Amino acid sequence: MRKLTEASERLNTEIKRRKEAQRSPRERLLFEELLSAISARFISLPANRVDEEIHNAMTEVLGFFKVDRFALLQTLPDKKSWMITHSVAGAGVPSVPIASELPISINPWAYEKLVLKKEVLSIEKMEDIPSEANVDKETWMKWGIRSNLNIPIMIGGPVDHILAINSVKQERLWPEELVPRLRLLGEIFVNAIERSKAQKALQESEERLSLATSAAEAGLWMLDIDTGILWATPILRELFGFHPDEVLSYERFQEAIHPDDLDGVKERVHQSIETKSFLIAEYRIRKPDGNLRWIVTRGRPENGTLGHPLRLMGVSMDITGLKEMESQLREQLVEINKLKLQLENENVYLREERKMEQGFGKMIGSSSTLQYVLFRAHQVAPTDATVLILGETGVGKGMVANAIHEMSARRDKPMVTVNCAALPANLIESELFGREKGAFTGAHARQIGRFEVANGGTIFLDEIGELPLELQAKLLRVLQDGEFERLGSPRTVKVDVRVIASTSRDLKEEMCNRRFREDLYYRLNTFPVTLPPLRMRIEDIPELARYFIDKYGRKMGKRFDTISKEAIDRLSEYSWPGNVRELEHIIERAVITSSEQDFQLTEPLEHGSVEREEGVLKEFNAMAREHIQQVLKETRWKIEGKAGAAAFLGLHPSTLRFRIKKLGLKRP
Repeated sequence: MRKLTEASERLNTEIKRRKEAQRSPRERLLFEELLSAISARFISLPANRVDEEIHNAMTEVLGFFKVDRFALLQTLPDKKSWMITHSVAGAGVPSVPIASELPISINPWAYEKLVLKKEVLSIEKMEDIPSEANVDKETWMKWGIRSNLNIPIMIGGPVDHILAINSVKQERLWPEELVPRLRLLGEIFVNAIERSKAQKALQESEERLSLATSAAEAGLWMLDIDTGILWATPILRELFGFHPDEVLSYERFQEAIHPDDLDGVKERVHQSIETKSFLIAEYRIRKPDGNLRWIVTRGRPENGTLGHPLRLMGVSMDITGLKEMESQLREQLVEINKLKLQLENENVYLREERKMEQGFGKMIGSSSTLQYVLFRAHQVAPTDATVLILGETGVGKGMVANAIHEMSARRDKPMVTVNCAALPANLIESELFGREKGAFTGAHARQIGRFEVANGGTIFLDEIGELPLELQAKLLRVLQDGEFERLGSPRTVKVDVRVIASTSRDLKEEMCNRRFREDLYYRLNTFPVTLPPLRMRIEDIPELARYFIDKYGRKMGKRFDTISKEAIDRLSEYSWPGNVRELEHIIERAVITSSEQDFQLTEPLEHGSVEREEGVLKEFNAMAREHIQQVLKETRWKIEGKAGAAAFLGLHPSTLRFRIKKLGLKRP
């Protein structure tokens, strides 16, 4: 009876082998096509997507062979262990421990075969396992394995990874011709992992070098999350009063923080690590001499291969002086906003008023600073000069760009907007300049770029400061020569496009840090237009508030007769870090929560710090100087009288003389 059973099993095995042989050519072809598709996806794959793409590929292979579990293991010879780094399993199949070190003592026979002897381990049924592998057999049976195929992966010498395929629900055969193809798949995975590690190491080195070279009075630091060891530059040690040779830790860092600020800092650090988000914190420290200083710290977590944060790195600066100057600076900015600068004499404004209204119908406000922006835009609109619009986020740079286009001779042609910050770095070149079919993996069709679409019209490059450095030279060529090549094509394309660019970055600082080309900056900066932040045009806030109240009141079927002085005062006292966009959102929320006819500003406005950069004051002092000088020229330096410069500027003659002296203006 036993012989009959054995014969039956041999017959069944032979039948399975023949069935496998019959369908083998077809499966090989399909599997080779699958391998080709997977391999193509791993070409130039970003480091942060390697784990995700390995998981996707393993899932495809799992479904193709109808197996139950597919895993990639990493050998750890120094620790005499190995670790499952990636694993996928079918529905209802028990999972295996991921990212945990497994001692070789649970699979000693397999370790010897795979790692030491570099042999493929193919087990069609547990009964085939020799007696010396009883420990391995017990482990595999514990994991529910009935058939097992393990392939060593060698990149440059020793076995450092294992590709493992398990069948849990039934026994199955493993054709020999399958092994080299699966080994190729494993090599694709391992090469991608190693490339990812190298990219991350290089990026970390470059970022540290960039921080070290660009930071002036800033202290750099790096916290090892697991050990709590803190690496710090000499500047940071001096900043906190740490001894140059002192071994630093996270606990030592906490000791320096003012007790009232400690909990807030710890919470922000914890949140940054847990959510993998940026760390921003302002707090006080007490130095060994008892002196209190204000510190601002910015940082971000660095993730390991498996996506878990390994370290927190960043920069800290002393902002005590800025904190002390904050109230004084706010007063100075308010004073600047109250200056009634006549940006052009009355005749010029009357002559151009109608044209300007057509182009700036949606620009709300009558402050002198805003009117000067509109005047500058109107000056440049009829020309083909390149315009660079500067200003913080939310000030309306896109509206000014659109108005310049509408007042230009190109208004009947398209204006194409490209948000350089929103496009992925690997797609922005094809979006701007187009591509030919087959230019890169996934380019299944020819695509016309934005510059070609805008031919004869205007292209608006929003947030130009985010443009990758390698594309800046190509953009410069378009600006200078009006020509470029599509990706994958040697043919030169010529276009006639007017370029308007905008940025919220300091491009001069970006040039100094070698993140923006100097030649491109000067080419873009042909005619700069600077939009003031909302906090520098406070007199426009009531008009803007009324406009947004009416706008959202109509949408929600509400009508508000008046807006209280208290609400206007609150809005005027707020520093508006989000500018007009933030004001609009706050008004919209207030309209939602207010009853009809009774507009109430119930939401608390948290007073953010006013921009502290000296460039703001310098910029508007330059603006005042330019326009006072223009009025003096128009009036031939006559100061007093109805036709004098003081009358045009709305200033007392003595005040104007003081301004002339302060600004260093001299009569030609």
